[in-house]
Amino acid sequence: MHSLLIALATAPAPAPSPSLRPGLTQDQVTPGLLGFLLTAFIVVLTALLIVDMVRRIRRVRYRAQVEEERAAEAASGRPETDGDAGPGSR
Repeated sequence: MHSLLIALATAPAPAPSPSLRPGLTQDQVTPGLLGFLLTAFIVVLTALLIVDMVRRIRRVRYRAQVEEERAAEAASGRPETDGDAGPGSR
C-alpha cells in the first residue's frame, strides 16, 4: 500500500516537446489559406441551409394551421369564405 502511494505521488517524467521532423516547415503541415477558405465556405453554406430549412418548416406549419381552421369552419357548418371573393368583389 505504501509503495502504491509513493508511485502515485511521484511526478511523471516530462514529455518531450513536440517538434517537426527534419526537412518539414510549418507551412507544409498547416491547412493554409485554401483550407481556411474551404472551411469558411462550408460554414456559410451550412448556415444558409439551416435558415432555408427553418423557413420551409415555418411555411408548412402555417399551411397546416390554415387547413385546421378551414376544417373547423366546415365542421361547424359555417360557409367557407375566400379572401379574394367577398361581397361586392364583382
